[in-house]
Amino acid sequence: MTGGADGTPAGVTIDVALRVEDVVPATVEGRTVLVIDVLRASTTMVAALGNGCAAIVPVGEPDEALRRAAALGDGTLVGGERRGDPLPGFDLGNSPLEYTAERVARRPVIFTTSNGTRALLAARGAAAIGVAGFVNLSAAAAWAAGQGRDVAVLCAGELGRDALEDSACAGLLVDRLVARLPGATVTPAAAAASLARPYAADVGRLATDARHARRLVAAGRGGDVAACLTVDSSTVVPVYLPSVDKVVAAPR
Repeated sequence: MTGGADGTPAGVTIDVALRVEDVVPATVEGRTVLVIDVLRASTTMVAALGNGCAAIVPVGEPDEALRRAAALGDGTLVGGERRGDPLPGFDLGNSPLEYTAERVARRPVIFTTSNGTRALLAARGAAAIGVAGFVNLSAAAAWAAGQGRDVAVLCAGELGRDALEDSACAGLLVDRLVARLPGATVTPAAAAASLARPYAADVGRLATDARHARRLVAAGRGGDVAACLTVDSSTVVPVYLPSVDKVVAAPR
């Protein structure tokens, strides 16, 4: 890949997958991948690392999370959910509001969720893997653009279905990537995601428009939804490093 006259990489392609089930090796290999699970794993990881969490270890299943935590010993926390509900024996759920500095500073968290950690694990073959949400939209776009390679935006979706909040976030992320990578090729899937652009003026509309958001509000988790639908409240970009099996904050 050669550089353009303005110093940006030439020939960059921006792609989007709307569900983790759509991922095949070619989706991620050799690319920078941004994983999105707005409600709530992306936002929770940003909150945890922003509040000093030592590292997040994504795993596939709750029993694996408990085993890993037991092996690591004292100080290790276990967090996550299934179908939005906290898990027995876990220290934390999947609410970004739980991951305060008092709870997580300088401590590792073993983390498993219904959709978000599955998407992270599906991206393991990528050249670089970051985590994006509304809360770190601009920072995530800047990080990905700075990697100098094709970008794939991977939406976690919701139990095999598209999630409106993820596709809307992907569309706004594509816009920010295009602004940073002039001349980039936008695939039809990425262009389709940009149809969510009307939410740019009022992301809060997703609290009523998105199916999963409505369920969380009905379950008394409206505070989580409000936190997840806040744009650019953080500059933290979680980066998954499969070689050491950890998610850490990208250097700033």
